[in-house]
Amino acid sequence: MRALVAFMGASLLALWLANFAGGHGADPVWLLVVKTAVVLGLFGFFIRAVVRRRETDEGAASSILVVHASQTGIAEDLARRTAEMLIAGGRDASVVDIASIDAARLAAQQTALFVASTTGEGDPPDSASRFALREMAKPAGLSGLQYAVLALGDRGYADYCGFGRRLDEWLAASGASALFDRLDVDRGDERALAEWFARLGDLGASELDTGAFSFSRWRLAERRELNPGSDNSPVFHVALEPVGDLPDWKAGDIAVIAPRADPELADSAPPSPVREYSLASLPTDNRAELVVRQMRGPDGRLGLGSGWLTERCAVGGEVEMRLRANRSFRGPDDARPVILLGAGSGVAGLRAHIKERAAAGRNRNWLLFGERDREKDYLYRDEIEAWRAQGVLARLDLGFLREDGEQVFVERLLLDAGDEARAWIADGASIYVSGSRTGVGAGVDRALRELLGAGKVDALVAEGRYRRDVY
Repeated sequence: MRALVAFMGASLLALWLANFAGGHGADPVWLLVVKTAVVLGLFGFFIRAVVRRRETDEGAASSILVVHASQTGIAEDLARRTAEMLIAGGRDASVVDIASIDAARLAAQQTALFVASTTGEGDPPDSASRFALREMAKPAGLSGLQYAVLALGDRGYADYCGFGRRLDEWLAASGASALFDRLDVDRGDERALAEWFARLGDLGASELDTGAFSFSRWRLAERRELNPGSDNSPVFHVALEPVGDLPDWKAGDIAVIAPRADPELADSAPPSPVREYSLASLPTDNRAELVVRQMRGPDGRLGLGSGWLTERCAVGGEVEMRLRANRSFRGPDDARPVILLGAGSGVAGLRAHIKERAAAGRNRNWLLFGERDREKDYLYRDEIEAWRAQGVLARLDLGFLREDGEQVFVERLLLDAGDEARAWIADGASIYVSGSRTGVGAGVDRALRELLGAGKVDALVAEGRYRRDVY
């Protein structure tokens, strides 16, 4: 700023000296005054712009940046709640996807809070893959940054909270200062989350609105097996009706269930963690519908969530549930084509998307679905065939066990339709994948990279045109 003022003074002095040195060609005094006023006005405008820019930069730096790396929407939801608490406490806070920032943005911040999910064995969420590859490859200069990390994971994996842990290590190696130790959360453990929200009080956040995490009462209205006689584990259609007002949701969103523990283990079991299921219906159906596969442990005992929903809770009984937005698996807002790929119970989220698209009159939908046996495992067969007959599905590809004993997987269907798949994607299609991470998730990803090349697939992720709900 001092340099600008000095430059302005020197410029005005030069203007006056040049004028008087000009002899008979010199401007009259009144014109010289006008020129001086114009110069002063221009400098004043420039200085005000610099000051406003500096104030804006300083304000951005002092704002608390809440960064989420989310796969199924949990991290994003928690990041938004974190920012809401900070704002309610009088702090300036903003929420961003990790895909939209880089090390330079972080270097300009004073405080950043990270809510980071881990997918599979220590992998970053899809939206964070580019950040992990480009920014975390080596330490950055973040000595002016204070940070904290909330790492979300599942102890069932060997590399528990792997991405959150590596993010924490990278920030420390980059010179950033931790506000407090990283907090690891196993499958949404609300006791661990409560500690995170308590820590935010040191940053001026208001107390947590406990109602934000409260469950509502729902009645189990219908349960039917979708694959009777199958060699696979039983899969059930489960319908729940609210005891009270019906909340709103969109295709791609998640039902969070608080199952009741097996009474045989009630005395020894810890408090039951929540279980999450993709919503297979829309609010216009007037009920939340889920697709639940029975899971069993090594001892043959039914899993906590699937056992509760498919067996222990009687039809007509009450279920505690809340709905959570999953923006990372929401459908496009326009009429662009969509390619939906899934296997087994992964059909749930795809079913909701097709219903949503059909209601909006958007029929450029291509479904690729696979399971074991066409006669026993073709989940929602009547609905899917009706959608094809009505034109809701522009194309349908199915993969089942062939007569020669070969299993036709979804990724094989995609590779066989390579030219058309490339044409749909070139025409702006978005891709949605739902099902097992190690099965259809990994298989489709390999197939896409073979068809399009790794660079194009990474670009689709960055553009939000390749979305996965895999588990």
